[in-house]
Amino acid sequence: MTMPADAVAMTRAFRRGDLSPVEVAEEHLSGIEQLDPQLNAFVLVDHAGARAAARASAERWASGTPRSDLDGVPTTIKDIIAMAGFPMREGSSVTSPEPCDHDHPVVARVKEAGMVVLGKTTTSEFGWKGITDTPAHGITRNPWHLDHSPGGSSGGAGASLAAGIGVIAHGNDGGGSIRIPASYCGLVGLKPTFGRVPQHPVDSPYISLVSNGPLARTVTDAAMFLNEITKPDHRDWHAVPYDGRDWRIGLTAGVRGMRIGFTTTLGGAEVDPEVRDACRAAVDALEGMGAHVEDAGAVVEPLRPRFEAYWKAGFAARLRTIPEERRDELDPGFRDLAEQGLDVGIANYYASHGARAELVREFKSWFGGYDLLVTPTMPTVAPAVDTVYHSPGFDRWDHAVPFTVPFNLTGQPAGSMPVGVHSTGLPIGLQLVGDHWEEATVLAAMAAVETATGWTWPHPALADRLAGLATA
Repeated sequence: MTMPADAVAMTRAFRRGDLSPVEVAEEHLSGIEQLDPQLNAFVLVDHAGARAAARASAERWASGTPRSDLDGVPTTIKDIIAMAGFPMREGSSVTSPEPCDHDHPVVARVKEAGMVVLGKTTTSEFGWKGITDTPAHGITRNPWHLDHSPGGSSGGAGASLAAGIGVIAHGNDGGGSIRIPASYCGLVGLKPTFGRVPQHPVDSPYISLVSNGPLARTVTDAAMFLNEITKPDHRDWHAVPYDGRDWRIGLTAGVRGMRIGFTTTLGGAEVDPEVRDACRAAVDALEGMGAHVEDAGAVVEPLRPRFEAYWKAGFAARLRTIPEERRDELDPGFRDLAEQGLDVGIANYYASHGARAELVREFKSWFGGYDLLVTPTMPTVAPAVDTVYHSPGFDRWDHAVPFTVPFNLTGQPAGSMPVGVHSTGLPIGLQLVGDHWEEATVLAAMAAVETATGWTWPHPALADRLAGLATA
């Protein structure tokens, strides 16, 4: 049979006995062997672990005792969280090569669900930028076009999933790092509310910006992954109490009566006209489904003046942990910003925390009149792989995160949905943002976009590319 592309169809086949997790694991491991030399999306592949997990899953399905609705489904873990028995290099050569002795909460929940972990995927160094290339591991490429980036920092997750490797991928998002590759790779991506998904450790200066979540091919698959990774873990005192909900419930509720504000100029952003038009068409479709849509305008002032020092100060905190004699090994862009951050004083740093509180108040006031804020996910489609991040040609605030980073600063849930293909042949993403703890609203709207666009993986433009990669 044709290998199912989504978890729902795959586990249905497991339940009927038409397909085995062992067959699926072998198919995906073969896909890595064939495609990853071109994509460079994996830092390590756990052949033995994946095969053992697949065999155990096959036995559970045969006996009618699957651990979860994702038992046997292949996944990947971004190499910026811990997985026991393997190093956590965070895209860097200066981190420890020793294997971790514990699992991050997401990894623990994935294993408990019976999922098959294929390996760990690439990230930009310490997750610092929205494209994925590092001195330690080289360039990760987008299967839609190998000369373009899959985005970042969850670039390996996006590239491999778009190429057909894995069914759901783990990513995490401290400035757009799930939503950026989702947009650039034509995938579903969800950043949950900060605190919805437990984390460990929680000692990073950026911890309150970061949420772990899924990259997927369907909204339902994303909701199923959220079901597992939101389960409790005592190691995270930030985490909201677990409520046991099934995030698939309400996905078909639609958007009738939802109050939606739409903007392509959030915080003064400027957008490629084709991106603007594709997003406008998707929002018009939501209006046709009964949503009340209004143009929202800029909503907030540009964020750079309030938060650039805060951004750099976090890098400086990491730089202080790295011996001076090894700093030449770092991504030059990261090192430059981190060294600038060494001059950020404690008063300036804490003023940024006050600015975050004010930003939350601004959005809380806005959400008093709306259920969703809808924007393009990215101002443009995926940049070329030789793009220098945070340069005049690709400024971080103008070109990379104007639509995504506000909701890391506020902690709100936000998802990205594919809504079209640019004339360059690269996908376009739409971002849907909810108020705190309103993942259900975001997911329902994402599902409505999925219905309206009829987007399925692989899009014909991507299918042609994948056929070429498979024969290369």
